[in-house]
Amino acid sequence: MILAGDVGGTKTVLAICGDQDFALAREAVYPCADYPSLEAILDAFLAPDERAGLAAACFGVAGPISENTSKITNLPWTIDGHAVSAKLGIPVTLINDLQATALGTLILPDTAFAVLQPPSAPAPHGSIAVIAPGTGLGTALLVSDGRRYRALPSEGGHADFAPTTDEEIEFLRFMRARHGGHVSVERVLSGAGIGDLYDFVRTTATTPEPAALTALRATGDRNAQISRAALDRTDPSAIRAVELFVELLGAEAGNLALRGLTTGGVVIGGGIPPKLLPALQEPRFLDRFNAKGRFSRWTRGLAVRVALEPRAALFGAAHYAATHKDSRS
Repeated sequence: MILAGDVGGTKTVLAICGDQDFALAREAVYPCADYPSLEAILDAFLAPDERAGLAAACFGVAGPISENTSKITNLPWTIDGHAVSAKLGIPVTLINDLQATALGTLILPDTAFAVLQPPSAPAPHGSIAVIAPGTGLGTALLVSDGRRYRALPSEGGHADFAPTTDEEIEFLRFMRARHGGHVSVERVLSGAGIGDLYDFVRTTATTPEPAALTALRATGDRNAQISRAALDRTDPSAIRAVELFVELLGAEAGNLALRGLTTGGVVIGGGIPPKLLPALQEPRFLDRFNAKGRFSRWTRGLAVRVALEPRAALFGAAHYAATHKDSRS
């Protein structure tokens, strides 16, 4: 059996699963704030007989990793994979959470995806790009060596935001004034980015803001409400904000496809896209994805899918543990 984990800033999800079919035997969610360390959560989760049956463990973690150790970005935790390995008596590996998400997409069934653009032809062993907007923006690249895929980590979310229309240039100026000189693509393609896009649209709006959104402004928890208002077509500013988000996500997903020459296609992951699926299924997403000049014909032949399974990172951690438990490579 395999122990898999998805360690984020607010919660840790653990699961015991098979090392062949990755079927979940048991799963539990723990609020990170209630525990001083990952080891404490493992003590709460694992029964003695379960420890004896484990072959390997892997944890996708929301933080940079060096020498199998990670300081979690939004937690006062440092996870030492070597120490956890000694505690459990099995090989333990830490990987970046987007690496885990990318690997998870390899073992999800077809029903766990919504297809935005089918491929023009099969591409066995083709590289695959993964872009995942949520609290932040994560990117990763899946590269095959002909035997298995390896997930390459990235901090592509912190690359420069690149506007391509007059409206987006004005939005960049708006963001520079609000956040300072450097505006990353993560600033735009994230939950907070939806709020910033909405505020930008409101600067030229001619209709009043809905009272519900005005009330949520004080709490800062309004991004989901903006998205809901857009999908329900109840606020023109919310509609345009989400349209801009979708257009910019399409453009950046296409950029990632070009940078990785991802003949295996692009997967849109993260927590936001499944919630905005009706908006992503409108033509504007693919219009911007495929607006790549001389490479537009090439991008139109790529598979583009939205991952609908929220546990992709958990399955990806299990995938890594199972495929590396013998070689440790």
